Amino acid sequence: MTWIQVVVLAIVQGLTEFLPISSSGHLVLVPSFFGWTDQGLAFDVAVHFGSLLAVCAYFRDDIAALIVGGLRVATFKLDTPGSRMALGIALGTIPAAVAGLLAAGWIEANLRSPSVIVFTLAGYGVLMLVADRIGKSERNVTDVTLRDAFLIGCAQALALIPGTSRSGVTITAGRFLGFARQDAARFSFLLSVPVIFLASGFESINLLTSGEVVPWVQFGVGIAVSAVVAYLSIEFFMRFVTRIGLLPFAVYRLLLAGLILYVLV
Repeated sequence: MTWIQVVVLAIVQGLTEFLPISSSGHLVLVPSFFGWTDQGLAFDVAVHFGSLLAVCAYFRDDIAALIVGGLRVATFKLDTPGSRMALGIALGTIPAAVAGLLAAGWIEANLRSPSVIVFTLAGYGVLMLVADRIGKSERNVTDVTLRDAFLIGCAQALALIPGTSRSGVTITAGRFLGFARQDAARFSFLLSVPVIFLASGFESINLLTSGEVVPWVQFGVGIAVSAVVAYLSIEFFMRFVTRIGLLPFAVYRLLLAGLILYVLV
């Protein structure tokens, strides 16, 4: 990769990871538009790690409460909101972790294509719009039950397919379950932490044991750029999602799907 590719792709990742428009889809599409060689899943995971740093920094108080709550869960105590939320996050992580272990390799080999992304961008864009229109907004993040966490976690597993959008599909699930927009987004972002951490760790082990030459400096720059841009993206989304809703993002997804269909497919 050239340095221009590294910086552009890191910016794209940071902008799109926490907006419901699919970061993985954009990381496939941008090289296709510019005629670049696909950067591969390893780089994608590296810039996702930058997003992980951003969400941990932005929600640092929530993360601290989850860590304390997790320690209480380890001693079989579910007597605090933090411990119940920690158990919910753990339960919600299982579907994506299992799906990733079983299907990530096959997905990378077979589904990183513009034709797949057209379908997922448009289909989940329509579903997101429906959820936002009929969602009751009667519940907040403290109301998340284990059932809610597991269902949203199952939705998160779908995001392994490029174009789906991890934040988009989990926020959509939250809206269908009656959570207010900002609360659905907050739980979605917190749920991303263990999944991105596990994916980054798994891919790092693969790289270290593969014997391949790893461009660590490029990866490091990509992580740093992605982290800064992702933090600003979270700040924007959390500040304005209640006011603007999900309609602009659904429309963007549909327009982008149409553009891809016209240009690349």
